[in-house]
This record gives sequence, C-alpha cells and structure tokens, in this order.
Amino acid sequence: MKVFKLIFKNILRHKLRTILTIIGIAVAVIAFGILRTVYTAWNVGVDAAAADRLITRQAISFIFPLPYSYKEKIAALPGVSNLSFATWFGGVYKDKSQFFARMAVDDETFFEVYPEFSLSDDEKAAFQKERNSCVVGESIAKQYNFKIGDLVTLEGDIYPGTWEFVIRGIYKPKFENTDATQMLFHWTYLDERMKAESPGREGNVGWYIVKVEDPLQSAEISTKIDALFKNSLAETKTETERAFTQGFISSTGAIITAMNILSFVIVGIIMLVLGNTMIMSARERTREYAVFKTLGFSAFHLTGLILGESLLISALGGGLGIFLTYPIINGFAQVIPKGFFPVFQVEPITLILAISAALIIGVAAAIFPIQRALTTKIVDGFRFVG
Repeated sequence: MKVFKLIFKNILRHKLRTILTIIGIAVAVIAFGILRTVYTAWNVGVDAAAADRLITRQAISFIFPLPYSYKEKIAALPGVSNLSFATWFGGVYKDKSQFFARMAVDDETFFEVYPEFSLSDDEKAAFQKERNSCVVGESIAKQYNFKIGDLVTLEGDIYPGTWEFVIRGIYKPKFENTDATQMLFHWTYLDERMKAESPGREGNVGWYIVKVEDPLQSAEISTKIDALFKNSLAETKTETERAFTQGFISSTGAIITAMNILSFVIVGIIMLVLGNTMIMSARERTREYAVFKTLGFSAFHLTGLILGESLLISALGGGLGIFLTYPIINGFAQVIPKGFFPVFQVEPITLILAISAALIIGVAAAIFPIQRALTTKIVDGFRFVG
C-alpha cells in the first residue's frame, strides 16, 4: 500500500509535466488509431472477399472488356455453380467529389452470387421488371436521403450521355464488412444504349464473377477458364476474389503501406515522450532512492515504484487517447464520402494494438530508470546533486 501511495504522489509532484506527458501520449494514440483505421478501411474489401468466388478479367488489364459470348462457355465448366458479370460504369453524380461505385450488372444472377447484399423479394422483382431501374446500398441511401422511386441522374464519362435511373431497391449489408455503398443497374440497359449510340461498344462486360462449388478447386477451375480463351483476341486471367481485390487497390498500395508503417513509428514517438519523462524523474529522485535503500526498500519495491509510475502515466494517456479516438473516427466517417471507405470504423485489432502498445511502452520507458536506481550505490546517491 505504501508503494501505491508513493506512485500517486510521484506522478502529481510535477503536475504540468505529467499532464503534458499524458496529453502527448493521448495525441499519439489518436494519430495511431486514425492511421490504422484508414489502413484497415482500405483493405476491408480484401477481408470481405468470399472463398468460393473467382473473378475472370481481361489478361492485359482490368480496364479492357470481355465479350459477353464468354458467359455460356464459362458457365458450362464442371465445378461452376453460378455465374454473373459486372461492368464499371463510372459517371458523375452532382460533382466529381461525390464518389461511389456505379456498376452495370446482370440483374438475374448478381444477387445470387453476392448473397451478402440483402434485398427483399419485392424490391428484387421491381428492379428486374424495369429496364432503367437501379439498386443502391443502404449507406448511400442514408448519405443522399435516397428513397424508393427517386430519380438518380448521372453524367457519363466512360459511357457519355445523361443517364437517368429509378431507385427500385435498397440493399442492406449482411455482414459488418459488406460494402453498402454501391449503385447497381441493368447491364442490358447500358448495352442497348451503346448499340444505338456507340456502335461497336456493345456486347462487352467488365469482368465475370464465377461461383464455384468447392473453393479447393479454385486453382484448377481458374486454369480451365483461362485455357478456354488462350490465343483469342481477349485472353483472360482468372483469380480468387481476394487476389482480384488486392490487385484493384494495388495502385495505392505504397501509400497505404506507408501509412501503416507510420502508425507504428508513432508508437516509437510515444515511447520517447514517456521515456524522457521517466528519465528526468529518475534523475531528480536519485537521492530519494538512496534514502529508500537505507530504509530497507528492496530492489522489488524500487522496481514496482518506478514501473508503476511509468505504467500509470502510460495507461492514463493511452486510455484518454482510445476514449477520444472513437468520436473522432465517427466524425471522420460522417464527412468522408461513403464510396471512398465503405466501412470506416475502429477495428478490434486497432484497439488491441493500441492497448498493447501502451502497456509495452510503459514497461520499456521504465527500464533505464529502474537500472539506474538499482545500480546506483547508496553513498553515490547521497552525493548526487541534480
């Protein structure tokens, strides 16, 4: 009990320094939390990828289309349980800052291969009946206050012209990491307009989504699909949905990796801040430690005294930082366009890393002061003038 009283008295001895150290640790933890959240949010699509889905795209690049005629050949392969396709539409809604994914899909099969997009039977039926209808994700609907029956107008870029769609469904995410920020409409509507307005661009899709019966056969089925179209004008590359998603975001991979590394550099900064405080405290209390030794305090007591103070300061700063991280992240989530980060929230791994870092730093920052206190002779401690 005496040691605990001394710990509390020691951290209050220099109130301003202690408060500034706690605030510094809290700010660093908040920065760590934000950077890690950006990193995890950017990779949420990879984590949400299904093991039983393959993506078949153009071998040269994702931006080149594939013939619609490939559909029946892929679907006929053994081991393929279902097949759908999608085309990236792009376009502009209001202005270029209002970004969210807009895709033309096969209305009959898309929601079968993506069961995590929950859509009621009535909404699905209404969507399939109307050629210029669309379905939007729940997050997008909330952001723009979309309702069933609303008209959405897009200005095309990849596919020029003014495009008008009627919302006939709002899908809900089945899982926490399911993307609820997409707008989906009929591929046939896009294809018919291309045939009338841009002859030569019809009859193409962006990529095929292949659902397999057994995920363990994914590699074998991928090889068979690509063999079907070898030496054709549009050769294919088939890969798991996870690999496809990773490739899709690889253009910004260096930036995201740098942010992840920077988040851990911040952990080092926290250690320097707390370590500096503890070293100053240990230097100031050199004579006190000599007195404690004279009074019979053991190495265990001195270690507990110094380690306890370091851990307490680290815990207070880390706790404050974690407490403030959640409202700050929620604030960012409200202002960031949903399409950039479909899921923007503090993940459990970020919380675990932040707590672990605070504890490890509390221990690490106390190592040198403990070593100094234990190795300094009593007579040298009384002679010390600091």
